[in-house]
Amino acid sequence: MIWTFIGILVGIILGISLNYSIPIEFIKYTAILIIGIIDSLLGAIKAEVSGKATKDKYSTLIFTSGLLTNILLALGITYLGEHLGLELYLAVAVVFTFRIFKNIGKIRRYVLGKWINKQRSHTT
Repeated sequence: MIWTFIGILVGIILGISLNYSIPIEFIKYTAILIIGIIDSLLGAIKAEVSGKATKDKYSTLIFTSGLLTNILLALGITYLGEHLGLELYLAVAVVFTFRIFKNIGKIRRYVLGKWINKQRSHTT
């Protein structure tokens, strides 16, 4: 899990330090990639924090295969929509965004639950 965060940090530093502009033809694909990666990362974090209470435990193999599958499917749908003249990338963005908010909600509930339990243990 730590390698994921190191990779994110290196990517952010490289992205800020390099002066690279994305061609307009790839903007939709880039947006879908970024949203898909954020979705997968938050799903991994959710699995890590909620894995102690459920059977969903973090696995690098599951994370990697899920990331690749989600990205390839999302890019495929975006490509198909582009050739059909439909804005299908919006549907992909909506689904990823829904999943991002769902994962953030579960992570938030876990963190708040831990914090509340810690507060209760200090008062007793």
